[in-house]
Amino acid sequence: MQPVSGPGPADGDDPFEGLPFFGDLGKLLGGGLPGLGGGGGLQWDTTRQVAMQLASAGDPEANIDPIQRMDVEELSRVADLHVSQLTGLSTSVTGRGVTVVPVTRTQWVQRSVDAYKPLFESLAGALGPGQAPASPTDLDSGPGGDPLSAMLGQLMGAMAPMMLSVTAGGMLGHLAQRSFGQYDIPLPRTPDDELLLVLPNVDAFGADWSIEPRDLRLWLCVHEITHHAVLGVPHVREALQESVEAYAAGFHADASGLIDRLGSLDISDPGAMQELQSVLGDPEVVLGAMQTDEQRALLPRLEATIALVVGYVDHVMDTLGERLLGSYGMITEALRRRRVEADESDRFVARLFGLEIGQATYDTGAAFVDGVVERAGFDALEPLWQDAKFLPTPAEIEAPGLWLARIDLPD
Repeated sequence: MQPVSGPGPADGDDPFEGLPFFGDLGKLLGGGLPGLGGGGGLQWDTTRQVAMQLASAGDPEANIDPIQRMDVEELSRVADLHVSQLTGLSTSVTGRGVTVVPVTRTQWVQRSVDAYKPLFESLAGALGPGQAPASPTDLDSGPGGDPLSAMLGQLMGAMAPMMLSVTAGGMLGHLAQRSFGQYDIPLPRTPDDELLLVLPNVDAFGADWSIEPRDLRLWLCVHEITHHAVLGVPHVREALQESVEAYAAGFHADASGLIDRLGSLDISDPGAMQELQSVLGDPEVVLGAMQTDEQRALLPRLEATIALVVGYVDHVMDTLGERLLGSYGMITEALRRRRVEADESDRFVARLFGLEIGQATYDTGAAFVDGVVERAGFDALEPLWQDAKFLPTPAEIEAPGLWLARIDLPD
């Protein structure tokens, strides 16, 4: 496609400045990516290539120092022991024992592409060709029809697999630049007891906040292993995985949003580039993903389960942290401030997979867990991990007394 001539940004300006990751994708696509093309299913080689280029910013990454690797492995053993003793949960999903492995950003991508495949394949099934009903207005290029809409609609259908492949790569590439481990977004992965710690991100954050490196690494080992233990409980894992995949599969494909936005774009207007940025910065518009009533019906149960997971992990962190780390309070304040100041790539994940994890989610989860512990002690939480029927309902996550009353009832 030839570039459109006309008014644009001044020399030296970045026309994509401020975009979460679509701007970076524009730069990548401008240079060309081998194998990029439309048709067929999701192109995972393209996804991986886009993600790795964005994760590393196109620069080679240094290998993890073996001494740092041994340090993290030692800290992970300490964290594993304390988490298993406090929670009574198995921290291993394979029976071979859990380890925390420091990795680079691109190594995180290599492992995470496979982990996120089921979610994007569910999304691809919802947005694939033939999913959106065609209307005469969309397709009729004769009298009374809109030839531009017809052309854009057909083009969207043909490019959908490529667009989603690149979008998946963009999301993962930006998550790699920001994530500390694999449970920044509390989603279960393929069962594996080798957990990832993105050491370049961890060390950069620690330097910015003047946190002693080993203290920060131990905090994160406890955080990752506690998540791993909770999400390793089969019925918790299944509840989350099924809900998120169902949400991703529940979108209705509708290209009208992009057609309307692009069709009204005046390329002779000096502000057209800014408008184009706005269009490309909205993944739901670009992908034609329209939320459905079925998805909205899934959200309360999904949100209740997520709140339970993060609330329980925070309680375990607070219980163990004061024992293990003199600097626990300072580290926790820095990390919890960071997590509620969501990055645009985090919001993108939330919009595609129904994971709106803001401060309200953490507060709800903490209030539930603290409410149960205050009324009945920490051991009263054990039924949560015994059977899916004991997971709190959307009403109970807001009222721990209701949950306690229900689990005391005979079958």
